[in-house]
Amino acid sequence: MPPHDGHSINSFPADENDDTKPLVENDAVPPQCCSARLNLAVMMFFGFAVVYGLRVNLSVAMVAMVNSTDPLPAWNHTVRPECPVSPHENTTSQTLIQPDGTPQYIWGSETQGWLLGAFFFGYLFTQIPGGYLSGHYGGSIFLGGGVLGTAALTLLTPLAAQWGSYWLFALRALEGFGEGVTFPAMMAMWARWAPPLERSRLMTLSGAGANFGAFVALPLTGYICQTLGWPAVFYCCGAAGCLWSVFWFILVSDDPRIHRRISKEERDYIIKSLGSQNSFLSALPYLGAWLFSVLAGIIADSLIERRLLSVTAVRKIFTLTGLLLPAGLLVAVGYAGCSGNLAITLLTFSTAMGGTSAAGVFINQIDIAPRYAGVLLGITNTFGTIPGVVAPIVTGYLTEDHSLAGWRKVFWVSAGIGASGALIYTAMGSGEMQEWAMTEEEREEAETRKGRA
Repeated sequence: MPPHDGHSINSFPADENDDTKPLVENDAVPPQCCSARLNLAVMMFFGFAVVYGLRVNLSVAMVAMVNSTDPLPAWNHTVRPECPVSPHENTTSQTLIQPDGTPQYIWGSETQGWLLGAFFFGYLFTQIPGGYLSGHYGGSIFLGGGVLGTAALTLLTPLAAQWGSYWLFALRALEGFGEGVTFPAMMAMWARWAPPLERSRLMTLSGAGANFGAFVALPLTGYICQTLGWPAVFYCCGAAGCLWSVFWFILVSDDPRIHRRISKEERDYIIKSLGSQNSFLSALPYLGAWLFSVLAGIIADSLIERRLLSVTAVRKIFTLTGLLLPAGLLVAVGYAGCSGNLAITLLTFSTAMGGTSAAGVFINQIDIAPRYAGVLLGITNTFGTIPGVVAPIVTGYLTEDHSLAGWRKVFWVSAGIGASGALIYTAMGSGEMQEWAMTEEEREEAETRKGRA
């Protein structure tokens, strides 16, 4: 897509504002209600809800796809459940009864682990190029195309499963390949759409669709499996993604300057607020994470707007809270013993508290380098995706004896990774725009401010 009005898609016209002026004048802010920027956030919210529905549907459907009534291998007859089974419990209650004629497959736990992790093998490879291309050509085509491609492939899941586990692995990897561009594309779009003082709430609202989608998709997938059969899960999810894509391409534009339905007041407000002060730019558990992330975004914006804390301090506080507290709760899950209710409660609070990191490290790329926010998110999300590849496989090996000790190791490793990330970011993170990401004009302004100081 060519640049508009002589400006690169990654740059904005500079304003001649004095450094001491507020970022935006309060009486110049158009209301968010029914605004183009809020509509974009809502569209992204539902888009990421669909994205996570497409991502997690296999986790539940796998229970119905696998024929668990086949006899276990001889070595596995020695495995006994560590926790006592209630006499009222049916040992086959973990299987989802399927309508007659629904195919089922004989896949062992290791095969299932590889299939569940296949998505992230593809997801790894499109983070960085997705961010780079979104920054140069606009994010709407990549976000919409990523969802549409993943949805279309999801429709082929029953056929791929019928052909064999290798075909299904390849299909899921391709789905991850298509979906990997979505978050970097979102970041690149907000770099051109989000006014600095509204950045946290708009981005957390749009990103919260992921948690909401997982919250809705997990129980809904189970219901569809039981009533219509597991193939219907993939048909429904794929159709939802295709339908959303139609509305996305009709209603969304890469830049407020070319949006067909935006008001002149809102367009001028967004463009001016992104001018020379670019240094400021930058199931139940998932419902809790969604609520916490939205609330964290509002609080973070309020702290920055009132200048109670610096951008760096706000990002570190929310990152530390969103990673360290959930890590402690994960460790506690490992010691919940055979109490299912306690384990579920601790996991719920752990995931919910993790939502507060959305106002921390997740937004940080746009603070330190708004021009390269899409690329940076692609890089960080690539590394963040590695556990998605490794976790199902490692978990399968750590828990192969089905013991509490094995699961305790899983939660300790998860907590250790989260706590390490929180401490490293707290020690080394920054919320200030980096010199290497500045234009010549921004670099001169920064030097001028230092000289005045």
